Amino acid sequence: MITTKNVEEAKRLLKLESAPKIIKAQDDIFNRKMLEYGHFDILLSIEGGEKKRGVRQIDSGFNHVLAALASKNNIAIGFDLGVLAALTPTEQAMRLERFAQNIQLCKKEKAKIAVINARDKQGAFHLLLALGASTEQAKAAISF
Repeated sequence: MITTKNVEEAKRLLKLESAPKIIKAQDDIFNRKMLEYGHFDILLSIEGGEKKRGVRQIDSGFNHVLAALASKNNIAIGFDLGVLAALTPTEQAMRLERFAQNIQLCKKEKAKIAVINARDKQGAFHLLLALGASTEQAKAAISF
């Protein structure tokens, strides 16, 4: 997994990385440049970090433009379920809210999703269904 914040360094490290190539999401500019570049498999935890949350809008770090880029370049948006255990219940609710929004965007733009660090595949499958993923999306996400 590549965790650098520098775009050029991430591109260089991608050439050395074995499959599946996973990049940890950083800021919005980094994420967009990496999605435009392509040549990797999963962009992980795009919903993480301190994001604004208004009454009518949730900033999940992901939008329809990024979803279209991910779909075009065949990149999956990754959700790390292992992170949820370390969060407080309020933070868990906010993270799941962002998961649901990102799943809906991926569903609309036909982008792939992937789940990592799930305790069991069946639980992850049902969580994805509860968050609004289609059955095909959920099956593909747990078998990624």
